[in-house]
Amino acid sequence: MATIVVFGGTGYTGGNVIREAASRGHRVISVSRSEPETPVEGVQYEIGSAEEVAPRVIPGADAVVAALSPRGDMAGRLVQVYGTLARLSAEAGARYLQIGGFSSLRPAPDAPRFVEGEIADEYREEALEGEATRALLVDDAPEQLDWVFVSPAGTYGAWAAGERTGTYRVGGDVALFDPEGGSNISGADFAVALVDEIETAGHHREHIGVAY
Repeated sequence: MATIVVFGGTGYTGGNVIREAASRGHRVISVSRSEPETPVEGVQYEIGSAEEVAPRVIPGADAVVAALSPRGDMAGRLVQVYGTLARLSAEAGARYLQIGGFSSLRPAPDAPRFVEGEIADEYREEALEGEATRALLVDDAPEQLDWVFVSPAGTYGAWAAGERTGTYRVGGDVALFDPEGGSNISGADFAVALVDEIETAGHHREHIGVAY
C-alpha cells in the first residue's frame, strides 16, 4: 500500500485518481480548496491552498499527483505552486506525477509541440501555462526528483467522461491516435494509467501521453 497525495483531488482528474487509488487499497490524501460533494470512503480530505497544506502532507508520501487547474486564483500561479510541490516531493523522496495538457505533446517525432502552433484563443492561456509547467520539470526539477509529466488524449474531460475499461496505451511525447484519427481517453481510464504508473514506476523524468 502506498501513500498517495493528490493535489486537486476534488477536480475531474484528481477525483478519478483518488477513487481509483482508494479502490486498490492505497492510503489517499486529497488536497483541495473546497469540500468534496461526494466524499470517497477511506480518503483523507485536507482543505486549503496547496502551498499551505503541502508541507504537512507531502512528507511521508510515496507519490504526489499534481492535478491543479490554471483557473480562478490559480491562473498565472501554476508554475510557482508546482515548483513548491516538486521541491517538497524531492525532499520527501516521493515520486511526482504532474498532469499536463494534450497541447504539450507533438504531432510527430521532433515536430514542434501543438502549443507552439495555432490554438483557439479560449484555450491558449491555459495551454501556455501548462507547457510552462512541463518546462519547469525539464529545466529546473531537483536532480533527485523522480518525476513524470503526463498528458491525456486530445478528447478528455468531464464533457467526454466515458467509462472505465481498464485499457489504455502509453506513448512518449508524440500524441497517440487511433486508426480513425481520434485521440481519446476516459477520465476513469486515465486514472487507471496514473495509478498503474505509481505502482509500477515504469517511467522516470520523462513526458508521456495516455490514450486509447
